[in-house]
Amino acid sequence: MIKSLSRRLSLLFLLLVLCSGSLFAQTPQFNQLKEKFDEGQVFRAMFNQTFTDSYTGEVTQSEGQIWLDKVRYKLEADGQVVVVDGETSKVYDPSRNRVIIDTYNADEDDFAPSRMLSGIDTTYTVSEEKMGSQTKINLVSNDDFAVFIRVEIMIDAEFRPVEIKAWDISDNEIVTTFTNGTFLTPENGLFQLEYPGDAEVVDMRY
Repeated sequence: MIKSLSRRLSLLFLLLVLCSGSLFAQTPQFNQLKEKFDEGQVFRAMFNQTFTDSYTGEVTQSEGQIWLDKVRYKLEADGQVVVVDGETSKVYDPSRNRVIIDTYNADEDDFAPSRMLSGIDTTYTVSEEKMGSQTKINLVSNDDFAVFIRVEIMIDAEFRPVEIKAWDISDNEIVTTFTNGTFLTPENGLFQLEYPGDAEVVDMRY
């Protein structure tokens, strides 16, 4: 379940990877964004994501709310709540009143951030351009094994992510827009999953 949801929301996690890496040494505006994560701040926003299949033209849409810091993230989307702390994934499905707990291993998840952009420092060409009050970060890869061949990231004057567009090797397009984005001081319990005491708990770790 965590893997299927991650597949549909992979561009959100892309943001987390970019902010924790050293890729943007030559893009000053994005460095300001990265510093916010380095300082331990949490980015919270409403999001809308569309996936357009280049072959069929079919469009899949997902929307919800996200919280993320440099290591962890929490998603409320598609009727589910997902919390990943870097070691454990927890998914609560209210319609089934069921919680699935599993060990989170990015190496086993094809859509984990660390795998999506493996080798990005050497395979991507990065540039930055001003567009009015916003800044666009362009990433282009010629690597045949890159998950995304082109990525565009828009950030506003407050260094908040506004939109991420990406095209994969099959030319499928994924567009994620953020609204009401803000950076917060982390609160205790923010990345803990809350669910009813009578929920069915399926622990996949054993």
